[in-house]
Amino acid sequence: MGADQFNIPPAQIFLPQADKVRCDRKLDNPLELTIRKYSEKDLAEVLSAWESASEVAHPFLSQGFLDQERRNIPELYLPNADTWVAEHDGHVVGFIALIGNEVGAIFVSTQFHGKGVGRALMNKAREIHGELVVEVFRKNEIGRNFYSKYGFEFSSESIHEQSGNALLRLEYSPNVNVVKA
Repeated sequence: MGADQFNIPPAQIFLPQADKVRCDRKLDNPLELTIRKYSEKDLAEVLSAWESASEVAHPFLSQGFLDQERRNIPELYLPNADTWVAEHDGHVVGFIALIGNEVGAIFVSTQFHGKGVGRALMNKAREIHGELVVEVFRKNEIGRNFYSKYGFEFSSESIHEQSGNALLRLEYSPNVNVVKA
């Protein structure tokens, strides 16, 4: 069942020890990243990555909603998720929060978009769980593009009660999907 069957336009194009990865993705200067478990000392940089990415990916969300989400991240989401960070030159530049095989959040600082950081984080999630699911706002073309390139496929659509925006549920199966991101 493809997204086109639901009149969804294509986006207009986005374990306990640390893993060292090299993101060579057609870059002049490949990034050296460390993918490691989140620790409380990472909170400020995790919030910074979230704010940076949210500004460009979620301009349709109200400031009140975003303010509440910023409070929810350290108080509700991070304590209940298996969170991994991407570190470059000693600084957190992105993170992924997993609840089982569901990607509850993946955010990369905008200055690192398109440099393989999101792919490296998603690869970590795939390494841990194999099959993955994620919900993305229909209006989030950056996120939809990234998930599509990674190989996620449309599953269903619903309404996000808190914001009133359409949400797409996407699924990834390593036995079916091919990573293109």
